[in-house]
Amino acid sequence: METHSRVKSFLGLCRKAGKLQSGHDAVKASIKQGKARLIILSCDASERLQREMERLAGDINIIRIKLTMDDIASATGKRAGVISINDEGFALKLSDETTKEGLLYDDKIQSI
Repeated sequence: METHSRVKSFLGLCRKAGKLQSGHDAVKASIKQGKARLIILSCDASERLQREMERLAGDINIIRIKLTMDDIASATGKRAGVISINDEGFALKLSDETTKEGLLYDDKIQSI
């Protein structure tokens, strides 16, 4: 079985349900529209992107996970360093799964 397959499967499910936005502009729009419930940064996202998301997020939780942009692409169909989950239930479940699979990357970023 592929490493981190539960998290990647869950990301695909979020995308199919229309509750996931990927890429800088789409995530930024989700934040500004008040839809984003969780922001996820890939482990290879730039520090500049991380700082920008932290600045924009306000009280929205941000996690950096041990998946690369290519891993996210294989799960969602789009290569992106940042994604937003736009549903509270999906956000909580995905946060739980990343913790269970040991995917949280950086303690400096807030997590649920």
